[in-house]
Amino acid sequence: MAGVAGSGTGQGAAGGDGDDSLYPIAVLIDELRNEDVQLRLNSIKKLSTIALALGVERTRTELLPFLTDTIYDEDEVLLTLAEQLGNFTGLVGGPDFAHCLLDSVRLLAVEACVSIAQLLSEDDLEALVMPTLRQAAEDKSWRVRYMVADKFSELQKAVGPKITLNDLIPAFQNLLKDCEAEVRAAAAHKVKELCENLPMEGRETIIMNQILPYIKELVSDTNQHVKSALASVIMGLSTILGKGNTIEHLLPLFLAQLKDECPEVRLNIISNLDCVNEVIGIQQLSQSLLPAIVELAEDAKWRVRLAIIEYMPLLAGQLGVEFFDEKLNSLCMAWLVDHVYAIREAATNNLMKLVQKFGKEWAQNTIVPKVLVMANDPNYLHRMTTLFCINALSEACGQEITTKQMLPVVLKMARDQVANVRFNVAKSLQKIGPILDTDALQEEVKPVLQKLGQDEDVDVKYFAQEAISVLALA
Repeated sequence: MAGVAGSGTGQGAAGGDGDDSLYPIAVLIDELRNEDVQLRLNSIKKLSTIALALGVERTRTELLPFLTDTIYDEDEVLLTLAEQLGNFTGLVGGPDFAHCLLDSVRLLAVEACVSIAQLLSEDDLEALVMPTLRQAAEDKSWRVRYMVADKFSELQKAVGPKITLNDLIPAFQNLLKDCEAEVRAAAAHKVKELCENLPMEGRETIIMNQILPYIKELVSDTNQHVKSALASVIMGLSTILGKGNTIEHLLPLFLAQLKDECPEVRLNIISNLDCVNEVIGIQQLSQSLLPAIVELAEDAKWRVRLAIIEYMPLLAGQLGVEFFDEKLNSLCMAWLVDHVYAIREAATNNLMKLVQKFGKEWAQNTIVPKVLVMANDPNYLHRMTTLFCINALSEACGQEITTKQMLPVVLKMARDQVANVRFNVAKSLQKIGPILDTDALQEEVKPVLQKLGQDEDVDVKYFAQEAISVLALA
């Protein structure tokens, strides 16, 4: 409740706004947040004072949302709040606006159900709590249904396995196909927790028959937030359902999500590959999901290729160096000669992140030789990519690899016929200079930069002189 909550927590703060009349309101708002239950109760009993000061519109648009967002509380506080709101009709603008109050009370009722359910026997739960929960799960206000979805795991633990099977699972099915995307997304987030918390006996059958059909629908949901929410948890089902079910039933869903047009959905799948790998093994993973990743990596649309490049360090960490070298290394090198500059640039940054992940020795043996070969490529753009890679890799690779393997190639490229390559040589020497020792700088770098400083091309001359100045070689 930015308007009122932000009006200050002391006399000076209220006065600073030029309205001392708001000071008591600020105090009451503070008391609503206080750790002392009695203070909160006292403040709730004075809600009508706050509402009168704010006026009907601000009570509807600020105070009520503040109350339902802020007060997740002891039963006594919730009960007192519900009682107070019962007398609020006039304070929100009369009967035409009474629905605002009903929403708030019903939202609080869901909170109360979670708290109360933990204290009651199964019979009392069925008689006292479940009628309210059933109504809330089918409430006409999407916010109330959202609250049920959001609190589902807590409700499940509170009511126990029998009521979960008889009442909560049918309610959960309805939430997963709710007409409001926010509700479906909240329910989708809870899929894994719901399945984990089911009793072991019969769990697989319940998931396969009563949950999975609804999950399959959500994979092709029209709303990207719903698909993304599901993608963030769906991989976790593989550890619950085991290898056979994962291969037969879940892998097709993972594949569909891996090809989803929404980047966040794809990222959520790639981010969680490790738990699937644990269940079905790297071989099965490489036969099923990897071809889809390769397909995306070679997609005709450059933005799709770009998205996969950005996921590559994450993927590498999930799959390990051996698997990466065998299946994905060639892709990473191919991106360096892509016809789109943004792809070449991203591929260069990708190499740097891979070296940070897999280490200098891996870089020396696997990456650096392939990068340096490109220095002889007939296409000058590819020769320039060699320089960009050296710029990116030098720091991660360290002084020895930079001096012995990279520097000789950069110095040789100073004689390139294309001026663009030559001035990028000057820029590269400026970039890697701080990594080199004094001998290399004085004996190898300085003469080359001095020669480039006399180049016929204006840009080459400029960047060479700038490098001499920055590296203090004058």
